[in-house]
Amino acid sequence: MIVDRQGRQFRNLRVSLTSACNYACTYCVPNGKRLVAAQDELSAEAMARGVAYLIEAAGIERLRITGGEPLVSPKLETFMTAVGQMGLADISLTTNGQLLAKKLPLLVDAGIRRINVSLDTLDADAFRRIARGGDLATVLNGMDQARAAGIKIKVNMVPLRGQNLDQVMPLLDYCLERGYELRFIELMRMGHLASDSNAFLQQFVSLKQLLSLIGERYEYLQADAPVDATAVRYEIPGRGCFGVIANESVPFCRTCSRLRLSSTGWLHGCLSSSNRHYVGDLLDKPRHQALPALQRLLVKALGDKQEVAFSGGATIMKIIGG
Repeated sequence: MIVDRQGRQFRNLRVSLTSACNYACTYCVPNGKRLVAAQDELSAEAMARGVAYLIEAAGIERLRITGGEPLVSPKLETFMTAVGQMGLADISLTTNGQLLAKKLPLLVDAGIRRINVSLDTLDADAFRRIARGGDLATVLNGMDQARAAGIKIKVNMVPLRGQNLDQVMPLLDYCLERGYELRFIELMRMGHLASDSNAFLQQFVSLKQLLSLIGERYEYLQADAPVDATAVRYEIPGRGCFGVIANESVPFCRTCSRLRLSSTGWLHGCLSSSNRHYVGDLLDKPRHQALPALQRLLVKALGDKQEVAFSGGATIMKIIGG
């Protein structure tokens, strides 16, 4: 077991299956160009082997499949079949939902019971402006089909001043009516926003602002959440729950248990650190050779975590997963 001086250890692994994405959201890629799969992306088999090694070396218990957009990857079925046999406590997936209806039979067969759908607005014009791709009706239909199939849905929204702040209440009402838990995600100082503080501040919406807006319509109470949760959760009695991933307002670095594996074989222990550790060459080695080397890298990755709060990072989120 690898533990740092604050008692943190890696329990949750996020695997970016591909850096490719069929969207080009304004807060992620400033130039509007869709990200494509890297030429040196690992195979599905290698990535699954990486998960197996990390379960043993780090004590990983929960896996989230991310991207880019994982549903565009041709590796999805092979990877999910393999990790589904590893005895993990939980396997979930984050998607923009554009291909959700099409891929739903695969997800159900693979045992996926929880998904997060990134959705920033219910206004079709604003959707196209922010995502720069996709179709809102297709996403909403995919979510309805997933709910009917028994999959639990959380919706991730990044509130942005001047772009979708007017959608906070419509989206909250939409989610409460359907039993989805809405997660508001404070804008993060990542990628181009790490070096452009003006652009960040012009768009940033804080926890306090969100709660003030919601409080105009609803009474809410703070709800329980796991110790290492990233979201502050709230309950609207008789209606449901929502959460705020308040990275700026209420930092959660002290209890972070997340580790990320990129599609090109790099381990990232912290979103706020430019450090990364290459494990791609270890994944072709037999277990007895790979595990000791992997454990040494995991010690370094755990040491990359911030002591108190996120301070910004130049890495693009879609490259290493959400």
